[in-house]
Amino acid sequence: MNLQDEANSVDDLSIAIIALSGRFPKAPDLNQFWQNLKDGVESISFFSDQELLKSGIKAELLDDPNYVKARAMMSDIDMFDANFFSYSRKEAEYIDPQQRLFLECAWETIERGGYNPETYEGLIGVYAGIGMNHYLLKNLYPNHDSNNPSNSYQLMINSDKDFLATRVAYKLNLRGPAINVQTACSTSLVAVHMACQSLLNGECDLALAGGVSIQVPQKAGHLYREGMIFSPDGHCRAFDAKAKGTIPGDGVGIILLKRLNEA
Repeated sequence: MNLQDEANSVDDLSIAIIALSGRFPKAPDLNQFWQNLKDGVESISFFSDQELLKSGIKAELLDDPNYVKARAMMSDIDMFDANFFSYSRKEAEYIDPQQRLFLECAWETIERGGYNPETYEGLIGVYAGIGMNHYLLKNLYPNHDSNNPSNSYQLMINSDKDFLATRVAYKLNLRGPAINVQTACSTSLVAVHMACQSLLNGECDLALAGGVSIQVPQKAGHLYREGMIFSPDGHCRAFDAKAKGTIPGDGVGIILLKRLNEA
């Protein structure tokens, strides 16, 4: 094998990231996220007792000296362009905010890549994972009419995590594989791996890969316990000698992948 053949062989196995989008704490888009990184902005919010009580946190928990009143929260998670995706207001109310935001970011990622899924003739796959559905547990179930079969059905198809990838595929007219991935903290990275394998196997021409995790209520803290992973003071000092733990946070991130020799 000569050098040219070897280079071609490597290219055949290479994958290009042709677009990406995301929303993060104190960063509604990637431009602000990058600016925050450059400026050293700490995107963690600290809450007053009044804010936490309003969110439903119990007073006795706030009195616990080990309760840390901090979290990395996103803004506007209740905002969703239901009409754009042909959802009624009632349907949108049943959809997990994680799935709403992932759908919006999926559209944005494809648009950033320069493609229109309505006219693109190739196959676009979706590989995605989602966090625990706190919205279902904290908002929908407590107000659910279990005697209404129609409501129960809407609750299932609009809130279950198993519909994340297929919802995106259906609403955006994507005809490639639509696969949900659940591997805990490694979910998004595994989704990227599976998307790359799908491209190399010829199962699709483009692939969306990413994940989303959003907790409700947004304004909530955590209990610090010695030996656990959470920070005792509400600050996260990654790769620093002073690091003491992590902070729960929200976010959604998606990349659009394509075989390098076709990008």
